[in-house]
Amino acid sequence: MNLNDDYESCRKETAKWAKTFYLGTLLLPPKKRKAIWAIYVWCRRTDELMDSPEAQKLPINELANRLNEWEAKTRNVFAGTVHTDLDAVILDTLEKFPQSIQPYLDMIEGQRMDLTQTRYETFNDLELYCYRVAGTVGLMTQQVMGIDNAYTNAPWSIKPDTSQAAVALGIANQLTNILRDVGEDRGRGRIYIPQEDLVKFDYSEEDLMKGTLNQQWELLMAFQLKRAREWFEKSEEGVRWLSEDARWPVWTSLRLYRGILDVIERNNYDVFNNRAYVSKWIKMLELPISYVISRTK
Repeated sequence: MNLNDDYESCRKETAKWAKTFYLGTLLLPPKKRKAIWAIYVWCRRTDELMDSPEAQKLPINELANRLNEWEAKTRNVFAGTVHTDLDAVILDTLEKFPQSIQPYLDMIEGQRMDLTQTRYETFNDLELYCYRVAGTVGLMTQQVMGIDNAYTNAPWSIKPDTSQAAVALGIANQLTNILRDVGEDRGRGRIYIPQEDLVKFDYSEEDLMKGTLNQQWELLMAFQLKRAREWFEKSEEGVRWLSEDARWPVWTSLRLYRGILDVIERNNYDVFNNRAYVSKWIKMLELPISYVISRTK
């Protein structure tokens, strides 16, 4: 195994499947960006166990077995056992940036929720799912990002804890994914918008499955976007504590991903016929803006 080649494979996969996220990683120092690429690919592999085209054709018991095997494999990597190229880069990342296995196990548990749960009664129910499949990413990456040197040797009483903000950013990103992917998810029989919200805005599951665009849908989506933006605001509180070389990348990723919500709004909330994405020129514009914010907030 050649670690440089293995990390390069992770880079290519991240660049292909997560263009907005990838742009932010390029602003990190090489050591940190490679670690983030490795973590991204591990998360993608975990997601593919449930959501790849091949997985969609498998019975629930086989999907459950795949998740069990993946959990055992993950535990082995944390114990130092390497069998694949991805194992190698994850273990190397863990050696450079020690962290707990718990977020990784929690993410696998989030995939298990998708085995049987296709509806969420309340937002509290959905929040748990969002933590497991995305908030965990914030916890996986916070050791890579690091804390500003000014706080590294500070007394424990004043050392900042970025965990809540890291989780909040993951949840904000997942809520954005949910709103962007409503049309795709309905094709798989999944509705992630809380049932209580559908009732509140008098918009039925039948309407959603048909892709009905009406005033109720607009009000429902405006409410969902407001909630997602509030989670992005919660995440901002922790960026100031990050190491200097991580603040610009995190601000860039945060602002670009939040920008998807603005695109959904400009598309009049039509996520059934239009996939929301941030244009290249907006991405280029956001780079200097995020840099200034990272130096002033």
